[in-house]
Amino acid sequence: MSATASHSTLTDQELLLMYKRGNNLEVLGVLYGRYAAMVFGVSLKYIKDREESKDAVMQIFEKLVGQLHQHDVTHFKSWLYVTSRNHCLMHLRSAKGRKFEDISTRLMENEAGVHPDDEVDLETNLSALEKCIETLVHEQKHCVQLFYLQQKCYKEISDMTGYEDKKVKSYIQNGKRNLKICMDNHG
Repeated sequence: MSATASHSTLTDQELLLMYKRGNNLEVLGVLYGRYAAMVFGVSLKYIKDREESKDAVMQIFEKLVGQLHQHDVTHFKSWLYVTSRNHCLMHLRSAKGRKFEDISTRLMENEAGVHPDDEVDLETNLSALEKCIETLVHEQKHCVQLFYLQQKCYKEISDMTGYEDKKVKSYIQNGKRNLKICMDNHG
């Protein structure tokens, strides 16, 4: 029995752990192979070009090699879905100069496994989050985006925006509270 065949019986979490311990690309390939069709579907949905979508599938795999060591992923499929979506949005942004909001994988990680039916719910939640971010006052929106989406610290945000450190903290806390209220109102 080949190594690939023996790996195919392992769970996503077991494969993730095995990859993180040994950096074995074959293990990562088995794990990614389970969801490559989903990644292609997400890419095609956003990019709307088969060849560019195929390229995106490969680029996303290449990103995973490093990103999986930086993130504590508990539900690989849902994390990969959000990562793929963000990759496509960044591709569109760079290709057309249009502005999109990145959705942090930390915001979307949850305990529920993602089924095909859940992908609709995930997309609905992402859309609601994007709309809620737009409802924040400028200062809150700017600070929340820098802190959660670009992972800047308070000091960096203060330096970038000119707001005092205390104001930055206040804008982030109030923005987070307002986002929660807005998301609760959207179900």
